[in-house]
Amino acid sequence: MARDSPLLAEFSAEVSSQPISGGLFLERRIGTSTGDSAAAPTCFPEGEAEGKATPDTSSAERICKTNTRPPSTAETTETKRTTMEALLNQSRALCPFLQRTSPASLRSLSTPSRANASPGGGTISNLQVIARRCPVMSKALAVQSARMASSKSFGTLAGRASGTTSVNGVCAAAGKKRFHTTASKEAAVDHDAHRNHANIPPTFPKAGPVLEPTMVNGVAVYPGPKPEAPASKTFDYEGFYNNELDKKHKDKSYRYFNNINRLAREFPRAHMSAPEERVTVWCANDYLGMGRNPQVLRTMHETLDNYGAGAGGTRNISGHNQHAVGLESTLAKLHGKESALVFSSCYVANDATLATLGSKLPDCVILSDSLNHASMIQGIRHSGAKKMVFKHNDLRDLEQKLASLPLSVPKIIAFESVYSMCGSIAPIEEICDLADKYGAITFLDEVHAVGMYGPHGAGVAEHLDFDTYASLDTANPKSTKGTIMDRIDIITGTLGKAYGCVGGYIAGSVSFVDTIRSLAPGFIFTTSLPPATMAGATTSIKYQASYGRDRTLQQLHTRAVKAELTAKDIPVIPNPSHIIPILVGDAEVAKTASDMLLKDYGVYVQAINYPTVPRGEERLRVTPTPGHVKPYRDHLVHALQGVWERLGIRKTSDWKAAGGFLGVGVDDDKNRPLWTNEQLGLREGENLEEALDRELRADALHRQRMMADLQKEELMAHANANAVVAPASTLVGVAA
Repeated sequence: MARDSPLLAEFSAEVSSQPISGGLFLERRIGTSTGDSAAAPTCFPEGEAEGKATPDTSSAERICKTNTRPPSTAETTETKRTTMEALLNQSRALCPFLQRTSPASLRSLSTPSRANASPGGGTISNLQVIARRCPVMSKALAVQSARMASSKSFGTLAGRASGTTSVNGVCAAAGKKRFHTTASKEAAVDHDAHRNHANIPPTFPKAGPVLEPTMVNGVAVYPGPKPEAPASKTFDYEGFYNNELDKKHKDKSYRYFNNINRLAREFPRAHMSAPEERVTVWCANDYLGMGRNPQVLRTMHETLDNYGAGAGGTRNISGHNQHAVGLESTLAKLHGKESALVFSSCYVANDATLATLGSKLPDCVILSDSLNHASMIQGIRHSGAKKMVFKHNDLRDLEQKLASLPLSVPKIIAFESVYSMCGSIAPIEEICDLADKYGAITFLDEVHAVGMYGPHGAGVAEHLDFDTYASLDTANPKSTKGTIMDRIDIITGTLGKAYGCVGGYIAGSVSFVDTIRSLAPGFIFTTSLPPATMAGATTSIKYQASYGRDRTLQQLHTRAVKAELTAKDIPVIPNPSHIIPILVGDAEVAKTASDMLLKDYGVYVQAINYPTVPRGEERLRVTPTPGHVKPYRDHLVHALQGVWERLGIRKTSDWKAAGGFLGVGVDDDKNRPLWTNEQLGLREGENLEEALDRELRADALHRQRMMADLQKEELMAHANANAVVAPASTLVGVAA
């Protein structure tokens, strides 16, 4: 059935004025033409039976007028035949479906066949099912269903009150019937039949509310009667929490926290919950030990005494101060960018920046490395922008995805320089080339690289042009225009990890940074970092920009640990960075190994399980620092060797026999250290231990001088403070 002619439009108008449609009316006549004669025709036009006035010219009313006397059997039969013919002729003129359907087919379709499908709980016919798909008939059916539902309870009570029951839809008592249903349920008393014989004027029920349609895929869907809401208990929140935790326990990904209290004066040592229980920390991200640096601590103490513990507000309201200005200026200079912006963490910086850019750039597409950090994934998700994930460090896959997009579409390539769980390093220069070729901007996360790479600690992007940036400290500095760090559009980093404090930041052009400052909720609606934290971070950045021996020592210790573990057949996942991932391959075994190291050997190395790494790739993650000298290294190797033997964990030779996994057991020279021997200052013929001994002695001398200088400064500050204090008599005189 379709609305495609003026005749159908006229028919639709008539249906609207007569809620019980001609199609259903026709169905009933077809159904009763061969049925029991006890089922007499309805005494009123269908529209009137629902309390609707119909025009005198209505064909349905003319046909269905009932005589005031009871009809004879012959008259009833003739009326049925006449009604059938009239309705068929009228309907065929209006409905294409009826035009092409024979009376026999209509009679067959009108036979009730679908159990428990009608609003009353009975059956419906195939003709009604077809009518529900018709744009004209569906509205009338919905109105009819709603009104029948609204009067259902009254009808049921009336039937019970009269003591009648129904069998196959027909009441045992004469004159009591049920419309188009065969369900064995009590039916309402047919008061109209009684009124016909008594010649009593009818009373009409109040019309029910007209139901509004809901548009689904462009089609109007009218709701049926609403079922009564079943009684239920309130939601079991605690049960939900426990179920989620049970899942984590079952798949061995539940996270346990160890009580580790790092000691500034005994770095890299810490104590457990009991102060006398000492352990060596091998998994901290305070990569350079800057959390205990004397210059940083002194700056933070002084700032805390002068400016208090907190910032006092958001950056927009009372939380903007000289410490924020100085820190952002230092960060912009570090990365060679026009501007920088500080956040409470780099997680927030990544999330807020990607979410803001992705939602504001029209039709933006963000291309994300498959191993990106959760903060970047979350920011992309929050942006609502289209996301395309390319295989880890796979330039071919990245280019294929870029080439599939129009040049005019805004595109962001989001990736990291150092991937912290595997230690791989991104092909930054090649990604910049692809960005230039396809009109994309680059978003580089240097969280695990700032402070660790480059002559000034600006990260891998600086390190890739090491000599150029090293020349900035000489009398003949080279231009940095066109360097890899200069080509990166957006750099993000952390004030934690290598800088030993807390916080995150972005750096880029003035207009970009100002856009994020003005639009990003993650920046706008949060209290600023404390003044002492920002001042300490500024000191840490400047210290590492001018003193590179911490980076040198860290890299030398990393090389030594990797070499010693490899010699003992411990499976280190190869990579060119400072990260040392040790492959276990099972969540429960990794947790047991970590617990055993801590309990039996006093070595703290955290197990890394899903979802941080994929299932089957569980590992221990070791991060050496400048403070992990040879006695600590020897003890770590001894402890790992013992745990591997006791637990029967697969070694490098086992992985190699199985064909290799994640680079373990695979001969590959692509993972040469990013720091070269020349950059580390290694002399020709010098081994690692000799280089470490030389660098450690130089570092100890440097620290002695630094402490002496700090003591002199403190003495001078104390003397100046005493000099400005007025005599007590003067103070009394002023007070008087």
